[in-house]
Amino acid sequence: MKIIGITGGVGAGKSTILDYLSQKYDAYVIQADKIGHLVMEPGGLCYEHVIALFGRQIIKNDKTVDRKQVSDVVFGNELMRQSLDAIIHPAVKTYILEEIRKQRQAGCRLLVIEAALLLEEHYEEFCNNVWYIHTDAEIRIRRLMDSRGYTREKAESIIARQGSEEFFRKHSDYVIINNGDLKTTWKQIEEGIKLL
Repeated sequence: MKIIGITGGVGAGKSTILDYLSQKYDAYVIQADKIGHLVMEPGGLCYEHVIALFGRQIIKNDKTVDRKQVSDVVFGNELMRQSLDAIIHPAVKTYILEEIRKQRQAGCRLLVIEAALLLEEHYEEFCNNVWYIHTDAEIRIRRLMDSRGYTREKAESIIARQGSEEFFRKHSDYVIINNGDLKTTWKQIEEGIKLL
């Protein structure tokens, strides 16, 4: 089984790449962000720990964690963000490693892990290749404002907290430029697949 790690800043269009790999190459896709939500569900690895950190007021009527409320708190509070990360990130990594084991046993040929913090969390240790998805900052800001309803200030603040262009390029095996021309993006993906 080959494993591709996909990273890049928020708004880089990583999900577009994942969809293509899933449809064209039958890749099994794991998104760290979605796993992060899963481990915060009632009964999940982090549910009780997150409530202990933020207080019971973050529990919605259906017993799920109000992720918007959590996001609003950590957006303006670096200490709370770090505390949340210390709870969520190890649980996500454990979950992903177990998923890799299951997929390997099931005979999966191509598995793709997408994580904004793929390099910071050292996922490259179990990936054959790391692909960095680059998109110009202004395009990313516009995407975040359009798709998530972020203000320009929030989009810029989130982008500023993420790894630099230089950092991503230095630690990646392959770079895909994803500024909106999908034919060019698809061609780059196909070139990247040949390198595996």
